[in-house]
Amino acid sequence: MVQAINDALAHEMRRDDRVVVLGEDVGRVGGVFRVTQGLWEEFGDERVVDTPLSEGGIVGAAIGMALYGLVPIPEIQFADFIYPAFDQIVSELAKLRWRSGGEYPAKVVIRAPVGGGIRGGLYHSQSPEALFIHVAGLKVVCPSSPYDAKGLLLASIRDPDPVLFFEPKRIYRAAKGEVPDGEYTLPLGVAAVVRPGRHVTVIAWGAMLYEAIAAADQASQSGVECEVIDLRTLWPVDIETIVASVKKTGRVIVVHEAPKTCGFGAELVALVNEKAFFCLEAPPARVCGFDTPFPYALEMEYLPLARRILPAIIETAGI
Repeated sequence: MVQAINDALAHEMRRDDRVVVLGEDVGRVGGVFRVTQGLWEEFGDERVVDTPLSEGGIVGAAIGMALYGLVPIPEIQFADFIYPAFDQIVSELAKLRWRSGGEYPAKVVIRAPVGGGIRGGLYHSQSPEALFIHVAGLKVVCPSSPYDAKGLLLASIRDPDPVLFFEPKRIYRAAKGEVPDGEYTLPLGVAAVVRPGRHVTVIAWGAMLYEAIAAADQASQSGVECEVIDLRTLWPVDIETIVASVKKTGRVIVVHEAPKTCGFGAELVALVNEKAFFCLEAPPARVCGFDTPFPYALEMEYLPLARRILPAIIETAGI
């Protein structure tokens, strides 16, 4: 995934000289995860900008660049550090196109590594997607494979709206797959059915997709065939694909790393209840992080891994 995102950034910077990358250590160092490695050498320090340690300043500068016609792609070193920029994102970036009647769109794609699984502790492992999904005017993307990461990032850069592009750091190098050279895009707002099934719908994204697939494979040994959906774009959400699956299975489970209370899973369950209530044969279930700060020593107990997802599948299936 690291290579796919790097390839997407380089491709778009070659194609469009308005594209600018900025953030802490993104230049000479190539980023803390080396996602931007090689870009500074090719494009120079006017298009790959090492910034001070100030997330509010990074996003504020990016908004100013966008208003003057550039296409900035700021990197927040960890999603956990995005909160100092929250006011800039929520009060300015998300609202500029609307407050100006479309005259001053601010085209910004904010990249941020997200989630746990690397023993980063409570300041380097959070999943804050629900905070931004709640804000009108933002799109939120979280790919689960190298192929999707490149196609969705290219689509995000070309989309007229500001995008939060969350990159699951646990699978930066663990997720591997063929990625075409050159240009291709994947449409935002379209989910993917990555495992067909007929008994239970399991919805996941990011690193938890692989845990959901592993649990579904284990459930199949008990005769339960799960249909696993990778959301890919969290907002706008592909509710049509979800509803079509739930109408087939009659059961649904949502898996995400963030704490359960007011997580995005709650909204997904609400949407399913609104649009497919009479198709449900069991209560919707959520398998999530716990309502605590992200732990260090108990990281593998906190994450909703396959061993926590499987019992929810079996219970929801009524076995």
